[in-house]
Amino acid sequence: MLVGLIRHGLTDWNAAGRIQGQSDIPLNDEGRRQAVRLAERLKEDKGIRWDFVITSGLKRAEETGEIIANRLGIPLYEPDPRIMERSFGQAEGLTALERESKWGKDWDLQELGQEKIEAIRQRALSFLSDLGERYGDQNVLVVSHGGLLAQLFAAMYQDQCTERIGNLSLTILEKNETSWDLRLYNCLRHLEEIIEEMK
Repeated sequence: MLVGLIRHGLTDWNAAGRIQGQSDIPLNDEGRRQAVRLAERLKEDKGIRWDFVITSGLKRAEETGEIIANRLGIPLYEPDPRIMERSFGQAEGLTALERESKWGKDWDLQELGQEKIEAIRQRALSFLSDLGERYGDQNVLVVSHGGLLAQLFAAMYQDQCTERIGNLSLTILEKNETSWDLRLYNCLRHLEEIIEEMK
């Protein structure tokens, strides 16, 4: 079994550096273009056949998943709230500068209504475990969020995965008897031309 873990495409809040959390922000046009690029990459890779897509249910993940599922001609399953982004409480919608001017550099350590790290890791691990049990003979694409994916990778691989998770990045895990092996991590190869154009 392979699981392709994807961070949703770009939103206006991403572009402005605003923390989204569980605020339901849609993709922007650039995010839609990114999703098409990843779908084309997945289509061209004849070595892996993907069976279905599942998303968190937040608009930015769901729309990314719809674009990919449509282009690959595979089903989009019901969303799973366990792979929603971490809730950031009062910090949602604020830029780094705004957060720091309100609460200081250690704002994330303060009690601002944000979800605890342990809780987000538990729900992400629970989702992956269930996915492996229910669909162990299939290859699944999962569209989620940067904060959740970073915590999932930290829980599974400790210090091995520390890069910031890019919009529309692809990470592939392979399920074996006792573990999930990391086959590809935070890959943005399909966006290289777009990144070059933006420079």
